[in-house]
Amino acid sequence: MKFLTRISNNIMEKLLPDPYIFVAILTVLVLFLGVVLTDSSPLEMVKFWGDGFWGLLAFTMQMVIVLAAGHVLANSPIFKKFLSFIASKIKKPSSAIIFVTFVSLIACWINWGFGLVIGALFAKEIARHVKKVDYRLLIASAYSGFIIWHGGLAGSIPLSVATEGHPFANIMGVVPTADTIFTPYNLFIVLVIGFTLPFFNRWMMPKEEDVVEVDPALLKEEEQKFPPAEKTFASWSERSTLLTILIGLIGVSYLIYHFATKGFVLDLNIVNTIFIVLGIIFHGTPQRFLAAAQNAIKTTSGIVFQFPFYAGIMGMMTASGLAVVFSNWFITISNDFTFYLFTFYSAGLVNFFVPSGGGQWAVQAPIMLEAASQIGADYAKTAMAIAWGDAWTNMIQPFWALPALAIAGLRAKDIMGFCLFVLIYTGIIISIGFLFF
Repeated sequence: MKFLTRISNNIMEKLLPDPYIFVAILTVLVLFLGVVLTDSSPLEMVKFWGDGFWGLLAFTMQMVIVLAAGHVLANSPIFKKFLSFIASKIKKPSSAIIFVTFVSLIACWINWGFGLVIGALFAKEIARHVKKVDYRLLIASAYSGFIIWHGGLAGSIPLSVATEGHPFANIMGVVPTADTIFTPYNLFIVLVIGFTLPFFNRWMMPKEEDVVEVDPALLKEEEQKFPPAEKTFASWSERSTLLTILIGLIGVSYLIYHFATKGFVLDLNIVNTIFIVLGIIFHGTPQRFLAAAQNAIKTTSGIVFQFPFYAGIMGMMTASGLAVVFSNWFITISNDFTFYLFTFYSAGLVNFFVPSGGGQWAVQAPIMLEAASQIGADYAKTAMAIAWGDAWTNMIQPFWALPALAIAGLRAKDIMGFCLFVLIYTGIIISIGFLFF
């Protein structure tokens, strides 16, 4: 495995471009395929691209906030000490890899936005304390936990079909999570990945001479310097804890109300609210909070300028019918035994071009649910096959790695050599789950 990962990392280093170059190439490729494989003209494909370009605007803003707010929270004095305390207890590189993966898996199973940020922040803190740990593998391990998100409590597809009046309720009805998230096949996949992936990642540890360490000094955040206090209202209010206390009370009160009335429901907006409220409280004064926010926003440029391109690709895939073409390829070779497996594979392929769980469900559900009806397959299991396909190829799709990479200060090519083997390993487990359960 050490030999294979070294080869994989070398290949990725030479061939995998920057995520922006990747999405640019993907844009041109989808436009070309749309012209060749559908009835769309080049001008129509350009129109589909432009019409969809801002389709992820709200989601883009959510991701910017989850990254920036997570960064702000992690750099608060209290949270820094907490992460530093836990990280200081880890002494060996092997323990670091196992522990980071396990924490990321649990966090992503609870909520994917929470897991993406916490996993990367925790890995970065561990890199400050543990010597001779490969920084690339550490961040890849933190990201690998994301594989589990669509089989967890915040999976967008199982939560969508469990909601009254969802778009496909007339076909499949309302499907409770007992028939999706808590089914034997899904629990098998989640538990096997959850208990074995940390050790698989440890197995990928490079030889000592191949380890790429990071200088802990490079990970240290610069101490923020503030101008001297003045005897003015502006200066006093910037340094006052009164506003922090009041905003903190409002935020905490709302969160208590939310969980008391809706149960343990964690969507991306609630995660962002938690991060922002805790960030405000933990920084103590408005001045410190705003300074941390200014530093954090610098890490979000990749998301701001790349997510619209993926929205444009989604627009072309959907409007041209190209997603239908891809899905139908797999349907034609399916039977009642392999249908869920090929649905999973087709979703993995479509995810390269539509890297959004909700967006992919909107594109593939009409096709796959109709196929399930003809074959006599279970609608709920079909939905979960699409969900797992969406999660699976995220391992080699730079779209979702951007938040972790921004926090870590790495490039996609630095971790994708490891993530490729995570893709292969978890793909085997997921395939077994859909074939034999």
